[in-house]
Amino acid sequence: MNNQRRDLLKFSPLALAAFIPSLATGQTSGAPPVASPMFFDVRTYGATGTGKSLDTPGVNAAIAAASAAGGGTVVFPAGTYLCFSIRLKSNVHLYLSQGAVILAAESPKPGETTGQMGGVYDAAEPVTSYDAYQDYGHNHWHNSLIWGEGIENVSITGPGLIYGKGLSYGAARAPRGDYPVYRAEQAGVGNKAIAMKNCRNVTFKEFRLLKGGHFGLLLTGVDNLVIDGLLIDTDRDGMDIDCCKNVHVSNCTVNSPWDDGICPKSSYALGYARATENVTITGCTVSGNYMLGTVLDGTYKHFAADAPMVYRTGRIKCGTESNGGFKNISISNCVFDGCNSLSLESEDGALCEDIAISNITMRDLISGPLFFRLGARLRGPKPETKVGTLRRIVVQNITSYNSDATLCNILSGIPDFPIEDIKISNFYMQHKGGASAEKARIMPPEEVEKYPDPAMFGPMPAGGFFLRHVRHLEMSHVEIQPMSNDARPSFVLEDVTRADFFAVTAPTPNAFDLRHVKDVRVGWSRATKDAVIADAAGRML
Repeated sequence: MNNQRRDLLKFSPLALAAFIPSLATGQTSGAPPVASPMFFDVRTYGATGTGKSLDTPGVNAAIAAASAAGGGTVVFPAGTYLCFSIRLKSNVHLYLSQGAVILAAESPKPGETTGQMGGVYDAAEPVTSYDAYQDYGHNHWHNSLIWGEGIENVSITGPGLIYGKGLSYGAARAPRGDYPVYRAEQAGVGNKAIAMKNCRNVTFKEFRLLKGGHFGLLLTGVDNLVIDGLLIDTDRDGMDIDCCKNVHVSNCTVNSPWDDGICPKSSYALGYARATENVTITGCTVSGNYMLGTVLDGTYKHFAADAPMVYRTGRIKCGTESNGGFKNISISNCVFDGCNSLSLESEDGALCEDIAISNITMRDLISGPLFFRLGARLRGPKPETKVGTLRRIVVQNITSYNSDATLCNILSGIPDFPIEDIKISNFYMQHKGGASAEKARIMPPEEVEKYPDPAMFGPMPAGGFFLRHVRHLEMSHVEIQPMSNDARPSFVLEDVTRADFFAVTAPTPNAFDLRHVKDVRVGWSRATKDAVIADAAGRML
């Protein structure tokens, strides 16, 4: 061991990371790069970093060498590495130095068999009998820029950039920015930036990701997963955490105007139902209102208010794929900026339970702050796929400003399958208001089997909360504040049993529309007088 390496090993991990580029190359003045037993410079194995030649062979050779040595760090010094599929292996750490860019090569265009410089991405896995239960992107991992399957002890860290320029973002859609449109199902096309299946002990930390394809990160059946400090600026989902256990997501920024930002799922993509459980999401910012690339470069340019085909989604959502369930999940200390609601969805038989949501701030939402839906899409094997549950949910310390008034908070089960055991406290919502008395008379359709989305029922008859098929609800210190006069009641309750409202503030009169309720209590509230109601239909408070 030379003196330089011995001294560096005394340093902290952060200090060591700062020296990785020089250490990895074994640099001495005028000497060519030499791989060390611990560090493997991709340039040593043929990568050029010029962005003008394909570096896939050199990168994969460096990963293979690290794996053959029993593990090590594969280093990307500053430069642009034009690549098709990079294949991860166990016990290998990819380090992206400052100024390093892994650039996704251009996929084959429609009618072509090869992409940039004659290359292609790895072939997608064969079709299975359970592919029909989720869309194409969820069923395939190998057709990605970076992928791994059945591996362990893997990490990607460092301040560099992964740029999915040549990736498809899914089914054919209008172009988003100055990029070609690739067909995800076409042979040789890349569909995701990073995809992993059935892996353990995986860490992603500090790197930046621009335009990640259908998914920036698709992580399916990955246990012991840490995602920390990522900045993702993309045109579909930021990260999908599917059928994973023991997951910690922290300090991430995700701008995803056309799809979800941070999205736990529990699909049938593994060929069986597996829950996503033991998950913490904390200290993250999600947005849907900034032009692609402008969060990455720090300019934060808003879309025009009337920009066509910009959905401003960008949220944290559990679902929609929900066969296995969501259990033991904490979402805390997060910021929602110009995006959709925080959503919990059980549509495909999921047991969605034991979830804590706290300390969330929201501004300029396109819907109400919360969307909880227990439905019966039931996209899964028959007859075993049955309606799931959505219960034991605690929500506290939520602040929402300037949300769109057309849609409110929605908690909706379906007939005979209520959402249960919900506690909401210290909740402040200021919405734009302005709805007419005609809107207050709306009777939203049930839409039992429809794809879940806050807009699925159309305009809402409530300004604050629409509560339907709910049992065992407690709300305390909740305030609903329209920014302009709004003729709708703040709370509409339909088929609600045992609900307590304590210290609620809302415009009066007629703060509550009780369409069909049993065992409802309202106390110490500025919204209306104290009331104890055993059974009521068509009553206003």
